[in-house]
Amino acid sequence: METSPENYSCAIIGGGVAGLSLAIQLADAGIKTIVFEKNTYPFHKVCGEYISMESWNFLMELGLPLAEMNLPMIREVGISSEKGFMLRAPLASGGFGISRFALDNELFALARQKGVTILENCKVQFVKQESRHITLITTTQGTFTAQIVCGSYGKYTPSFARNMQEPKKNINYIGVKYHVKTNFPDNRIELHNFEGGYCGISKVEGNVCCLCYLATADQLKQAGNNIKELEEKVLHKNPFLKKIFTESEFLFEEPVVISNVTFHKKSTYENGIFLLGDAAGSITPLCGNGMSMGLRASNMLAQLLISFFKEDVSKDALIHAYALAWNDQFKFRIQTGYYLQSLFGKKNTTHLVLKALNAMPRFTQKIIGLTHGKPF
Repeated sequence: METSPENYSCAIIGGGVAGLSLAIQLADAGIKTIVFEKNTYPFHKVCGEYISMESWNFLMELGLPLAEMNLPMIREVGISSEKGFMLRAPLASGGFGISRFALDNELFALARQKGVTILENCKVQFVKQESRHITLITTTQGTFTAQIVCGSYGKYTPSFARNMQEPKKNINYIGVKYHVKTNFPDNRIELHNFEGGYCGISKVEGNVCCLCYLATADQLKQAGNNIKELEEKVLHKNPFLKKIFTESEFLFEEPVVISNVTFHKKSTYENGIFLLGDAAGSITPLCGNGMSMGLRASNMLAQLLISFFKEDVSKDALIHAYALAWNDQFKFRIQTGYYLQSLFGKKNTTHLVLKALNAMPRFTQKIIGLTHGKPF
């Protein structure tokens, strides 16, 4: 395929919430941007579909009519153990539920309206830095050039961006998501633990619940690579989950599944690509929520890129400034998520931790606060 005659200032690989939000902000600043998305909008994606209120004003400022979408507002959290204990606590900062099917499609339409070039069903195959100012992006729809390349491709690193094997010590997870109809309150999010993983449930638009869990790849293998058998043999040991799985109406013919999910330290700039969202941060579900962190990262990177394209900073300074900004905002939050993850997903440990937290409501609120950021 031929190289496109168009030369873009910024190319973004991955059109999820972080990538599209970044594109919208750059378009508002008059920066010529292209987004490569391997799927076709709208589509479902493995995600807990909960966003903390820290991102509400930012999304409204981008142009999303959140206030008109009748979204469930979430103010309570419940966390259960496999032994049947449930910790209940107020969610002081609060959040809201919205499906990725709806959110990504709204951002996609808004980005297009603002002049962003978005190539759907377009898979990136190679990224090669030709010079300090020109990078070639080879895709299934041709080759494109850009001055800056950003990666917003989620937890799974594509082949063109890998430069080493994943550390063997990291556990390999699968993520599974359903939409269900069940008797569940609009204002609550729940996290149900089982051996080796956890499952979240909360409302999204349309009186539908997002039911999403992480389990280990080894557990799936032991279940004969059969997801239903995995759920019955492992998840159903938690009585709360058994009730949800046996009494809900499942709306998908098949679950949305992602494999090869790992949580390990990554970088904000690698192989000539600026990374944001899960691509950069190894964001565990217990950090609070990955979507708000991805949205905030897009805001930080957009401001730095706008300064760069105005020639206020060099590329080296841009790389350094983004790394500092990321660490300032997310390092402690991610470390908190790692620590919480080490306590949950274990039958006895989780039960004892939840019992202890139940007796210390102020400490519980402090921990919850560490997993949610301030509005931006």
